[in-house]
Amino acid sequence: MSLRPAPCAPRRARRRRAFAPALALGLWAALAPAGAAAAPYEAFVDVDDEDDLLELNTAGDISGETFDTLVELLRRGVNLNTASREELFTLPNLTYKQVDGIIRYRQEAGFIYDPAALVLAGVLDRDQLEAIAAFIYIVEPNRRYSATSGKVRLRSAWSPPDRRLPAMVLDGQVQTLRHLRLGFAGVLTRSRVDDVRYDPNRDALSAEQPRPRGYLPKVYVQWEDDNYNVLLGTYRIGFGQRLTFDNTRNYTPNGIYRDNTIYPRPVRLTRLCKESAGELPDSPCDGEIGSTYVTPDFRWQETLQGIAAGIKKLKLGHGWMQAYAWTSVQARSIYQYKLYDPDKCDDPRSDDPRCDAPAIYKRQPDPFAPTSEFGYQTLPRMFREVTSGGNVSYFFNRRSWVGATGYGTAIKWLTGGKDYDFQEWARTPFGGPFGAVGINGAWGYRWSDLGVEVTRSFDSMKRANDVGVGDSKGGGGFAAIVRHTATFGKHEIETIVRYYDRDFANPYARPLASPDVYEGQRARDEAGGRIRYTGKPNKASNIRTYVNAWVSPSTKAPGIQAYLRGDYLVTRWFLPALWVEYRDKDMRKTGHQYCYGGDVGVSDLVAGDDLDGDVYSDESLVYTNVNGEPVRCAGEQLKFNLQMAFMPHKRVKIVPRYQQRFVGDPLKVDPDVPGFIPDVYENVTPDQRAKYRRDSQAWLTISTRPIDPLRIRARVRWLSMDTSSNTLLEQSLWNYVDVAYLIKKTFMIQVRYDLYFWLDKRPSTLERIPSPENRFLVSLEGRF
Repeated sequence: MSLRPAPCAPRRARRRRAFAPALALGLWAALAPAGAAAAPYEAFVDVDDEDDLLELNTAGDISGETFDTLVELLRRGVNLNTASREELFTLPNLTYKQVDGIIRYRQEAGFIYDPAALVLAGVLDRDQLEAIAAFIYIVEPNRRYSATSGKVRLRSAWSPPDRRLPAMVLDGQVQTLRHLRLGFAGVLTRSRVDDVRYDPNRDALSAEQPRPRGYLPKVYVQWEDDNYNVLLGTYRIGFGQRLTFDNTRNYTPNGIYRDNTIYPRPVRLTRLCKESAGELPDSPCDGEIGSTYVTPDFRWQETLQGIAAGIKKLKLGHGWMQAYAWTSVQARSIYQYKLYDPDKCDDPRSDDPRCDAPAIYKRQPDPFAPTSEFGYQTLPRMFREVTSGGNVSYFFNRRSWVGATGYGTAIKWLTGGKDYDFQEWARTPFGGPFGAVGINGAWGYRWSDLGVEVTRSFDSMKRANDVGVGDSKGGGGFAAIVRHTATFGKHEIETIVRYYDRDFANPYARPLASPDVYEGQRARDEAGGRIRYTGKPNKASNIRTYVNAWVSPSTKAPGIQAYLRGDYLVTRWFLPALWVEYRDKDMRKTGHQYCYGGDVGVSDLVAGDDLDGDVYSDESLVYTNVNGEPVRCAGEQLKFNLQMAFMPHKRVKIVPRYQQRFVGDPLKVDPDVPGFIPDVYENVTPDQRAKYRRDSQAWLTISTRPIDPLRIRARVRWLSMDTSSNTLLEQSLWNYVDVAYLIKKTFMIQVRYDLYFWLDKRPSTLERIPSPENRFLVSLEGRF
């Protein structure tokens, strides 16, 4: 299918603070231009804070999944002295050789008091240290039990003519008693419907209209020392090669991770009114209100919520054992078009119109009064998901182990009187309970690291009566992945081979997979391999490349994704970069007449309007049917990027950049999906597109730190999603300026202003209110 789903505080006296050295370095990185590259990720990362990550994601440098991973890592942080090999490898710009060097140094030195010592010892160079500075922290040994430290942050966003309360989020973390951590995150939403339940009068669902409401989606209490990890609240957990169970998004997870992440403000405004006529003669959204856009709410991902406990290291023989167990009881949300009514439909894979998503009516004081229908809504607390699982592993050494993981999930609908179920294109399997069991192992010696995992999934889905020969049968399937990493000096080669059965429907599997989706999941109906190289041939150059090829066993469609980037430091003040990417979703079919559709791009958690938080899209063009089900496009795209980074002064960085894409995007007819026409083309009359759509973007970013406590960033982005016409797709000019100031090394004030011009002449753009858009964001962060 075509749709996918930071410490910055000052140094204090050691007697008052346990985090001082790394957090001071993190502050320096957050307030000064710095360069970084992410070894395990699909692109280089030039990041100081969350806003930098957001910019890379919206520009398409990093995928939505990578963005989510790094935002969470930035907020959670990595303890440089206690982090495992797997967790250190998740940091940007580190190879296994450098990770092993950090571990070896801290064993020999006893403790890393100042991360700069890693540079003096030759473990990392200065650029690599700057790359990880914003992600790491240090807790000094033998700190007093009474020592307490923490941080609190308030963010608020507003855009005129929004007359509602501004969108807000308050989050905080506290560490005390050496090993005790507490955290929370509260959100004020204004655009979410609430109290969704079955309406027997209409044999459908009804919901209360959106209004300001407070949520506490993240809260946790965690005790973690060298041997034990116990967490009550919201958390993430994952193991092995991420095939049996993982919701951490870490590249190499192993254990429990606290979670209180609320993502940055979405990059696009959202519709003020999302209602259709329903039982009324006219839609409440007719007129100006239907063309009015307002500030979106902050978003979060529903992870696990309950209790998780683990023994991290139990000495046994020549090695040690680890054991984890977890239980989660979570009331979850769902995008409204991912539902179906099992009383009316035997199987959601059927084309029977009765299998369409049920209507969501707006609840009125009089239950029999005519009312409208809601559209494009994420429905809160629709079902309770109860998940329990465990992991047991035996480590021969820190690089070699064998382990087993298993989990099971049961679903209980909370719709009051009637149970619903999931469409086949939802990530969660329909029909009832599901789960998976698997075994994994790893072996490492000198330059070589090998990881293997084999998993069997189980589900309650049944075979539909009228499905084709190649469609899934349900009941579960097998999957396997082999990952080998070879590290030679400053060079790293990673090879991954994987197979995911068509019936392998495991929503908690997040291994490497192609950008395409089969029935809501990427790690399904696929056999393929990827080889990736990252290295520095010399001190001035940096190269990253990979080739990812796969075939779909059900359709026999071969796909390929290739990427190459090179950076070269010409002088200390000039760093140019060039990179190219090619993707083909079905190599048997080439040409502009095949749709390319969406892709793994902007994280749905910050993408903006009318997305549901469970998939990833690239903001460009998604072929769907009327209920929002993505069409499995077979097209291709070719993307070029040219960037020049100038550092005329140590406090100033200027980065111009240009991107050109050639995308398969037919105006009228796709030979594979006749009748499916994107909404943006509904009212156009031109002939079928006779060539690839050209998508152009240009950026100019300037960042400066005139004085140590002050950071200023400004950016201009011009976008044309179709350079042949200004009446079909978006053309825009996006400007912003961001100012951050650190007061007395403990309190950060950040103010951001965005000015967004819509330049195209589409009817929807000409009617859009406001135009241009003025967006404001204020962030206040304090540390103690």
